[in-house]
Amino acid sequence: MALDTQVRQKISIWRALIVAAFLVLIFFIMFLVPEVQESSDAPGLFSLLPAATAILLAFLTRQVLFSLFMGIVMGGLVLGDMNVISRFMLPAIGSKQYALILVIYLWCLGGLLGLWTRTGGSLAFANVASRVLVRGRRTAKVFAWIMGVLFHQGGTISTVLAGTTVRPVTDEHGVCHEELTYIVDSTASPVAALIPLNIWPVYMASFAAGTIPLLPDEPSAVSFFYKSIPFNFYAIFAVGMTLLLALDWLPWRGAKMDLAIQRASSGGGLNASGSSPLVADELSVSRVPEGYKPSSLDFIVPIFSLIGIAFFSYAFTGTVRIAEAFGLAVVIAVILAWIRGLPLQEIISGLLDGCKGVTSGAILLGLAVTLGTVSRELRTADYLVDKIGQWILPAILPAILMVLCMLVAFSIGSSFGTFAVIIPLAIPMAWSLSPEPAYISLCFASVVGGSLFGDQCSPISDTTILSSLACSADVMDHVATQLPLALVAAFLAAMTSTIFALVFLG
Repeated sequence: MALDTQVRQKISIWRALIVAAFLVLIFFIMFLVPEVQESSDAPGLFSLLPAATAILLAFLTRQVLFSLFMGIVMGGLVLGDMNVISRFMLPAIGSKQYALILVIYLWCLGGLLGLWTRTGGSLAFANVASRVLVRGRRTAKVFAWIMGVLFHQGGTISTVLAGTTVRPVTDEHGVCHEELTYIVDSTASPVAALIPLNIWPVYMASFAAGTIPLLPDEPSAVSFFYKSIPFNFYAIFAVGMTLLLALDWLPWRGAKMDLAIQRASSGGGLNASGSSPLVADELSVSRVPEGYKPSSLDFIVPIFSLIGIAFFSYAFTGTVRIAEAFGLAVVIAVILAWIRGLPLQEIISGLLDGCKGVTSGAILLGLAVTLGTVSRELRTADYLVDKIGQWILPAILPAILMVLCMLVAFSIGSSFGTFAVIIPLAIPMAWSLSPEPAYISLCFASVVGGSLFGDQCSPISDTTILSSLACSADVMDHVATQLPLALVAAFLAAMTSTIFALVFLG
């Protein structure tokens, strides 16, 4: 134990020294070699520094919030204006786009989830569904897959809801925790990208809007996001492979996953011997007040109201009214809980607790939006298009973008941070190679898919950690058994995107 502590201390020291050396180098270049800087009329090499700083520091420090903020500070250094709060942060977080993000993510989504902890609606629905669907080990896994699809409002939130709901059922039927955690993790973010009844369309649109003539404003960018969903091949393959695994139809599962399944089937335990599973019992503790009878209606009515409002708004107006759908779903959930006898004080407490639970995510979103604003002002995309775009074959750009995002998101453990850095760069580059809308959608979907892979598989990702926590699995056992399957899905997605790119480019 002492040796392990010493090794960690040495790693921390070396990491700090590398970060310090990197920052000293940047200051040296910026202030002692000013002639290297190019005119503001022509974006130059220094326009890459904010994004590069955020990525490198996130990789070295594993602290995404700190890294995003330092990327913003680097933008101030490049522009010679260190008042980054007034120049970048206030305009970004004070914008209509970020206000919409806060309303949907912080108030509506957080409030809805917090209210469910008081009504017990999601757990009641799961109990009813399990009694109807589960008959053995295979149906228990299919039940876990279905819950992962239904509880897909957001990556980290989905894993907690689905994992804590289905684990008692799958444990009863001998499903190993490595297999369960893979099912929960691989139906969280991938499903959220395919059925985006969440903040994702608005969040990503804030980075894509205004980057190319095809996307002049945010509404057009939001519609573009939905049109790109069929090209998110990684998410499609990830969800499909997870279902095949649940059905025991997947022809190859990887050696470590096979060993885990054989261990559990032979009575060797749901976790490997010597593993260190994260215990999630505290996440399953009911907070339903005494005297209130939980009902699946508390979950079904709000969630289907959300889906219905979103669907019909798109069908009649051509635009998905996400904010209105979420807002009305929360109102309906509150009214239903109050009618069914939940005290008003409990309703308010649930809403507030839910908002508190996603506050850190809202801060991350604010910094990410700000970094995207920095990249646009520095015209980073223009520089990359000019210097790199001419050397890339258009047919392989989607695959290249996907691999790049896989590496970045795996390194920093955040798909949202990767979106903020890569989307403003990738969309103009794709446009420079071909203005074909379908091709642009394919490249955009590749960015989303690659970011999902990295976030899903990274051992430092909150999604990875929370899925292990909710399913009572060892984090590294989960990573080791999930990574081979995710790599197969990523390979198939890269090949498919290349084939589609060849078709679109004629």
